[in-house]
Amino acid sequence: MGGLASEAFAPIQSAVIRGAEAIPISVEVNISGGIPGLTIVGMPDAAVLEARSRIRCAIRSSGFTMPRVHITVNLAPSDIRKTGTGLDLPIAAALLQATGQISSDALVGRLLVGELALDGLVRPVRGMVAYALLAKEKQLVLCSASGTDTSLIDIPFEHVRQLSDLRLPSSERSLTRHVTTSLQTDHPNSHSLDYSEVKGQELAKEALVIAATGSLGIIMVGPPGAGKTMLAQRLPTILPRLDKDAMLEAMRVHSVANLSLEDLAAGIPPFRAPHHSISVSGLVGGGRPVMPGEISLAHMGVLFLDELAEFPSNALQALRQPLEEGLIRLVRVDGTYVFPSRFMLVAATNPCPCGHYGDPTHECSCTPTAITRYMAKLKGPLLDRIDMRLSVMQPSSDELVAQTTSLSSNEMAQRVLAGRSFARWRREKECSTCNTLTYKWLDERARKYLIHAAQQLGFGGRGMTRLVHIARTIADLAEREYIQEDDISLALAYRMEINA
Repeated sequence: MGGLASEAFAPIQSAVIRGAEAIPISVEVNISGGIPGLTIVGMPDAAVLEARSRIRCAIRSSGFTMPRVHITVNLAPSDIRKTGTGLDLPIAAALLQATGQISSDALVGRLLVGELALDGLVRPVRGMVAYALLAKEKQLVLCSASGTDTSLIDIPFEHVRQLSDLRLPSSERSLTRHVTTSLQTDHPNSHSLDYSEVKGQELAKEALVIAATGSLGIIMVGPPGAGKTMLAQRLPTILPRLDKDAMLEAMRVHSVANLSLEDLAAGIPPFRAPHHSISVSGLVGGGRPVMPGEISLAHMGVLFLDELAEFPSNALQALRQPLEEGLIRLVRVDGTYVFPSRFMLVAATNPCPCGHYGDPTHECSCTPTAITRYMAKLKGPLLDRIDMRLSVMQPSSDELVAQTTSLSSNEMAQRVLAGRSFARWRREKECSTCNTLTYKWLDERARKYLIHAAQQLGFGGRGMTRLVHIARTIADLAEREYIQEDDISLALAYRMEINA
């Protein structure tokens, strides 16, 4: 095979993960004389360069021949850093095509992704949902390892030997079918938690219904053992199931992070609860390669920050931009990475270091200076971006042991669905441009009350907008088209403590 001449071949289509998306890559091969070897160019990282050894062994183990010529592999475009092991399979396919060991026609219209074992087996890689979405967009047939969720793959791959006998799939695009089936199937609720287990916190449950209906951020302040964590953990049980688009967005991020997709495929919103010792990179994303952080893994779901005052100040301040824009931009030497991060923020904290400030049943042992220093992290721009604040007090012993019926997750979920349905009807009733005019929905008395309250309490533009957003949600739950004075008053009760 040493006399092989250089010949132009159609490039093999592949992709690499960058941020939360798959970027298309073309694998080109050139064969020339000289010292035998395999050179990979086009900004490959260490994992891609290591593919040379894996490819040699896999090709020989699969019954193909590794030619004794100089082979140059170009990964285009060359100005993008290529990371990961998913390029093993397309590089092997391009090499076999260039040496005439497989038909070039068999690889047209395919998107190849996969890591190779030394014996030729094809292993799955992270980010299969992102690859599947790219293949659907480019109208390509996705070929990858069958060890992943095969419903995402058009041609499941087990071994390099399959490159010599590729056939088109006989069914429709499986990604769309997989998501549609997941949405139509009546999946049982995988949550074993229920709000009926939380006793003595009916007012807190009412506040969480409002927050869930309007996708509002909420912070709960109260002593240890009051039930703040129990309330937050059960929030996904009252949120509506993810629709098709939201499911795909959330699955793409989780797939890039190599996390399970089982709950997301059932339409259950993600729930992330990082420990307060988390780093800034762990919260917003980063590392090498750049991976999504907890705020992106909570995309289309809930981010729960327990013991909020214990989080590093720089990590908390990094939340400000994602809360406003619904995405996070990470600027690195090799470019900007964008991750989606549209989540519902739920936070919980004690009112002081000992946790009993304001608790009538326990005496607080903290000094005023310690209390001020403890709560200092929560003041300012971050707290201003959290819509609601809720005081959660310790329920009495009588409430805990009483046999009275407590509001359940199913009852709360029905109210959330009804409120969101009314809000959707209200928006569809008006023109699309009117939807952004928040103050349009105020009746005359509510408008005057809002102006008076804002002047007395010193609300700025953001504070007034968030106050009206809470009131609008309260009115939607009551199925009122216009916001009334009582809605503003109740919203002010949830908002006023934030600005105190």
